[in-house]
Amino acid sequence: MKRFTWIEAKAASVKDDVLSGFTVAIALVPEAVAFAFIAGVSPVVGLYGAFMMGIVTAIIGGRPGMISGATGATAIVMVSLVKIGTEMGGAGAGLQYLFATLLLAGSIQIMAGVFRFGKFVRLIPHPVMMGFVNGLAIVIFMAQLGMFKVNDLWMQGTDLYTMLALVALTMFVLVTFPKITTKIPAALVAIVSVTLLVFWAGIDTQTVLSFIQSKGGTGIEAGLPVFNVPMIPFSLETLYFITPYAAIIAAIGLIESLMTLNLIDELTNTHGNANKESIAQGTANIVNGFMGGMGGCAMIGQSIINIKSGGRGRLSGIVAALSLLVFILFGSSYIEMIPLAALVGLMFMVVVGTFAWSTFSVLDKIPMSDAIVILLVTVTTVVYDLAIAVIAGVIVSALVFAWENALRIRARKHIDENGVKYYEIFGPLFFGSVQLFTSKFDVENDPDEVVVDFGESRVADHSGIEAINKLAKKYEQAGKKFRLTHLSPDCRKLIDRADKLVRVDILEDPEYTVVVQGFEDYSVEIEATSK
Repeated sequence: MKRFTWIEAKAASVKDDVLSGFTVAIALVPEAVAFAFIAGVSPVVGLYGAFMMGIVTAIIGGRPGMISGATGATAIVMVSLVKIGTEMGGAGAGLQYLFATLLLAGSIQIMAGVFRFGKFVRLIPHPVMMGFVNGLAIVIFMAQLGMFKVNDLWMQGTDLYTMLALVALTMFVLVTFPKITTKIPAALVAIVSVTLLVFWAGIDTQTVLSFIQSKGGTGIEAGLPVFNVPMIPFSLETLYFITPYAAIIAAIGLIESLMTLNLIDELTNTHGNANKESIAQGTANIVNGFMGGMGGCAMIGQSIINIKSGGRGRLSGIVAALSLLVFILFGSSYIEMIPLAALVGLMFMVVVGTFAWSTFSVLDKIPMSDAIVILLVTVTTVVYDLAIAVIAGVIVSALVFAWENALRIRARKHIDENGVKYYEIFGPLFFGSVQLFTSKFDVENDPDEVVVDFGESRVADHSGIEAINKLAKKYEQAGKKFRLTHLSPDCRKLIDRADKLVRVDILEDPEYTVVVQGFEDYSVEIEATSK
């Protein structure tokens, strides 16, 4: 799958990490504000969330160069939580329930890392990955369309043309500047140049400040986050209320973070630690719960911006988080004057780089089932959310795999000179293939002794064991011997464990050992011995 050819393979450097981190921080501001409004909380809560997610995961995370912050995927879950919490406890209570939920969600994520559940991300099939990046690219694109509204009304006339022209200019700089030099991130140059143009030319267009004001906010000035224990009733009723939200936030956060980790691994030809990242994500959400942030997870858009700008080490994420804090404390007036068009143009380039354009050329060349999975995950990501899309894609892929392997089991039959009938089994014996496996046997017409050879097969699960057990009983009732041979060590172990469930006769397979006769001629003799 050809993607992200515009990203260079390069080692981490302090200069690149600092510049890319600063660039990412600028792009984080409107995203954090927008997601805070989605969740129904103050913009400052979103900015705090982005800062704390970013700094914690940058320091202790399992994927240097990956950026975490407040995200839309988790914000959507928080809407109902904050609303119902407010109805239960009055004004401000919804936010306190959110903080408590983050503590529980973070704990779940840490446990997932401690018990090494992060490794299961490796089981996600490639078609699911393609659908994931395609759907996420579409979601990022659609999110930017909201920037073309003023007071919930679509831009028209001069405002629209100005916005489009500045977006095009930003994208032009992003494409052409790397051809001049790669010592300075093109994203930073594009944002600064478009901002200066708008300021010096007096161009009337939407800025970060006007965007915040259109959403009912006043600005992004705030102080340092303060430690506070969520002020909610500590009872079983509270736990019952927040647990479902915590589980969903934890699941969505882990899936999006670990999928993004896999993607960054692919882009940089390096390897991150999924379990370590799970612990870092959980720790960051717990910090948010105590320090007044809205939490979140890894952000694919900002991570791509960081990688594209040269950020490879932990320093890039640390600089991004600290720069965001500086903007909140001291530089809000400068950030507020940045044109939204510059940030929209930057995100449009992220969309271009994220989408797997090779999808269109491979759809008619790959199995129909894989093509369906790609489309399913893409559409589900756009219509519902990432977690549902990935889970649905994995389930469909697993069912297709099980069905195809169920049809592969076959048996070759022959009768030896002693009248013993042999069934040589090929293919795995598991829940999907037991019916076809059983149909291969002719209990009524078989001779008095039957041997099933598993040299080219293996028993994979309890369904396989049960199928063998039922066959053994049928042959026993018919007064015939039923034996197994050439079982692999893991199959023997599986059947030995189930000795109370299955009673079959396992033939002892011969072992072949090499006996050295002497050093003079190094001759050897193959001797068959019985176990």
